[in-house]
Parts: sequence; C-alpha cells; structure tokens
Amino acid sequence: MNSIDQAGMLAISTRLQRLSDQIRKDGSLIYKANNIDFEPKWFPVIYSLHVKTVLSVVEIAAEIGYSHPSTISLLKELEKQKLIRSGRDKTDERKRLIRLTDKGKGLVEQMQPVWKIMTAAVTEITNTTNNLMRAIDEVEEQMRLKSFFERAQRLKK
Repeated sequence: MNSIDQAGMLAISTRLQRLSDQIRKDGSLIYKANNIDFEPKWFPVIYSLHVKTVLSVVEIAAEIGYSHPSTISLLKELEKQKLIRSGRDKTDERKRLIRLTDKGKGLVEQMQPVWKIMTAAVTEITNTTNNLMRAIDEVEEQMRLKSFFERAQRLKK
C-alpha cells in the first residue's frame, strides 16, 4: 500500500482525482477504439447541449459545475472543432446562446451506442457493495448542506 492510500480520508481528493484520470484515460481509449475523434473533457458540454438543445454560457457552467472561465475555455475548444456554435440572444444581446452544430449532432449520434457500452462497463466497475454512484450522490448532498471548508472551520473552534 502506498502512502497516499495509507493517508485514508486525508487523501480523498487525490484518490478521486486518480480514479477520475484512469476513467478519463480509458474513456479516451474507448472512443479511439470506436473510431470516434472525441476528448472526454468535452463530454459535459456536448451531453448537456444534446439534452437541453440551447443553453447560455452561464447555464452551461451551472449544468456542468465548472467555473465560468473553465467553461469559456472548453467552449472555445469546441467551437474551434466546429462541434458547437454560438449566437446572441434576441431578448438579451449580452447573452450568448450555445447549441450543437450539425457536425456536433452527428458526433452525438455516432457516440450514443458507445455511451451505452461505456455505461454498462462503468456500471460493472461501480456496482460494488458500497456502490460508488450512490456514495457520490450522498457526499454531494452533504456538501450542498455544508461545505468541506465550513465543516473544517466549525471543527477548528
């Protein structure tokens, strides 16, 4: 057992990052094996636009849980790939509305069967006694109630 694993709860962020990196790396391999030119980091934006069709930049940031600057960076990348396009909101000129391009919609169509396979594979991995997805839902709910920082501040007193 390495020192990070031995650190237990203190290293939870590192361990989740490690797990996330491995899943993302394998996700990339799965896309490549299926002849799909797609970066896993694009998934949250592409999927959100697939489900909700048109979203503002602020709405996308809220949907995917990223900061506004991180979202803008991702959107620029996707626009460069011609997977999304943006236009001004007719009711509010300051607001940019984002949608999938035809190329983006075609890519989603191509990915949907692969997403089914990925869902089945990751379900096998996480379907353990302590089901990871249920645990993540529970932890996210706990953090909505009171953040890690707020709890640490309370415990310090």
